Amino acid sequence: MTASDDSLQLTATDLRLATFRLARRLRCARAADAMSDAQLAVLADLRMHGRRTISTLAERERVTAPSMTNMINGLEEQGYVTRTPDADDRRRVQVEITDAGAEIVVETIRRRDVLLADMLAELDFTDDELSTLRAASELMRRVTDR
Repeated sequence: MTASDDSLQLTATDLRLATFRLARRLRCARAADAMSDAQLAVLADLRMHGRRTISTLAERERVTAPSMTNMINGLEEQGYVTRTPDADDRRRVQVEITDAGAEIVVETIRRRDVLLADMLAELDFTDDELSTLRAASELMRRVTDR
């Protein structure tokens, strides 16, 4: 059985509003105040998946290669990434996160998790409600991972 178009539209609206507000609150918690969300997303991708080419990073973040190059330039200047020539194709470079970049990602994740846990604790959810939130997060992950 599939959901009706009205039900899908209402759910989409509710999810958009809730996730937008939550994301806005969580974005305030970061380890480096001068770092943009886009830069943090690139560092998180590199930490999770290892070295990448600029074109691969641009594709994953849905920006142009020149935009990603500018972003990588800034991250490299701050010491958060390094570039190395590609072993197979000297025209390409591989971008890799540094220890300092990984620390920024880990600390930002920690701060955001603490903030969200505090927000949840303030509302005094029951165990059943927390289970519902965990189930909803899995469903949302399915939507975003496709």
